[in-house]
Amino acid sequence: MILITLSGGLQDAYTYLIRDHVFANAQTGNIVLLMVSLFDGNFQKAGSYLIPILSFALGIAAAHTLSMKWKCRLLSWRQFIILLEFLLLIAVGFIPLSLSQYANALVSFSCAMQVQSFRRFHGRAYASTMCIGNLRSGMESLSIYCNTKNKEAIIDALHYFGVILTFGIGAGIGGVLSSACGVQAIWASPLLLIIAFIVMKETGNSAKHSQMAG
Repeated sequence: MILITLSGGLQDAYTYLIRDHVFANAQTGNIVLLMVSLFDGNFQKAGSYLIPILSFALGIAAAHTLSMKWKCRLLSWRQFIILLEFLLLIAVGFIPLSLSQYANALVSFSCAMQVQSFRRFHGRAYASTMCIGNLRSGMESLSIYCNTKNKEAIIDALHYFGVILTFGIGAGIGGVLSSACGVQAIWASPLLLIIAFIVMKETGNSAKHSQMAG
């Protein structure tokens, strides 16, 4: 959770700071900016926001379809998503600024697959690429605790606030790297993802060994 959430924050900071002030994850922001541009008559600018929105939608559909049709026994479909994200984000680092629309499309597609594939953490619904749902759930859990003193509720709240903090740290790292490295700053994200893949692989192997031992 920590690794992919750091990656999600980094990606959003990268596309906003480096790739024409477009959000990779926050499609609500892109929709607002799209409609403002349309009403201003700036259709070229509107197109730059429409592309990531459509790419995000396609990424959701692709991840969902993959989850239904996946049959490979060597990897889980979620592990495959991580590897595909890794390859897409490596490619983004080679795309020049003049072609940022294509870069934003790939990053948004990647983010959508991630948010569709990793939606629960320790039984709690959460998002690794955006904060509004986590903030709502965190404050709801905190409110429950304040009114009922239910210890499980405060644990839930701390989990959600931890996710938000992790995302924010990822965004901060993305900002620093974007200033220092330019278009190649995105390569920090696939590095985090490949570590997450290794962790998932090792965890899966440990679970299999435990089942065999049992």
